[in-house]
Amino acid sequence: MKKGIYEVKIISDFAAAHQLRNFRGKCENLHGHNWKVEVVLRGTELEGCGVLVDFGEVKQATREILSEVDHLYLNDLPFFKDRNPSSENIARYLFERLSEKLDNENRWLYRVSAWESADASATFMYE
Repeated sequence: MKKGIYEVKIISDFAAAHQLRNFRGKCENLHGHNWKVEVVLRGTELEGCGVLVDFGEVKQATREILSEVDHLYLNDLPFFKDRNPSSENIARYLFERLSEKLDNENRWLYRVSAWESADASATFMYE
């Protein structure tokens, strides 16, 4: 018998500036984006009220973590000292911070995507 997986998705946004080091292009210059962030949780068991997770809980955790990057120069953050603040590494940063807040025995953070424009995004997830 197949076991079902539930999936919950929240979309948020933040604005920040960055420069990509050793990029060999115009993105080495200081510039900014209005990032859209997609947070996806998965799980196999619903809570007693029939939900995987309260959307409000995910939104609150996401708002708290996004406040760490919103309207900042990302290159100044310790996480990006030795990593380029690329969309890939931004997705990883957000994933690692959010998983600390949202994972439990019945659900887990599945992936985080950082959209730097309407047609370009990067995603981080564990295998």
